[in-house]
Amino acid sequence: MPDEIDYPPLTLPEPPLGDEGFFLRPPSMSDVEIVYRLCQDPSISRFTTIPHPYERVHAIEYVERAAADWDSGMGASFVIVSNSNEVIGTISVFRTANSGTAEIGYWVAADARGQGIASRAVRLVSRWSIQTMNLARLQLGTNRENFASQRVAEKAGFKYEGLLRNWREIRGERVDEVHFSLIPSDLE
Repeated sequence: MPDEIDYPPLTLPEPPLGDEGFFLRPPSMSDVEIVYRLCQDPSISRFTTIPHPYERVHAIEYVERAAADWDSGMGASFVIVSNSNEVIGTISVFRTANSGTAEIGYWVAADARGQGIASRAVRLVSRWSIQTMNLARLQLGTNRENFASQRVAEKAGFKYEGLLRNWREIRGERVDEVHFSLIPSDLE
């Protein structure tokens, strides 16, 4: 992480980010149980870097780390909340060691998939973060076998860049990732 730069704390988007059927807000301790329960889904642990097995302490750490990232300006995490006030996913953007660059990651609960929620949430957070965090580049990497997430990236306006072999280590195993990026001129 870029520790030589002092970033200002991030402030909540105003108006809050949202779209038809959902809105985004920072996670809170009241979300621990639902995040814990949803992260038991094998599809989430298969295609993300979340710990496996996922325990309640991991959900607590997620909420605490999210608050610290907002305060330090290093990143922004949101829970995706349905209009019926149920947490149905998460989305986070965090700065990388490469100045002016950040990475975005997300997951959506099984019963909320296939409705365009992930791509719309990624689009909203991407535009907000490029402007708010003054980013020159936002990147998104997805497991080469996670075709649904690759479709999300494309629908959100990210440009395909290629396959990076053995790119990331997840639970002791090197995995290939398909990488996408979004730069400010893509938003025009």
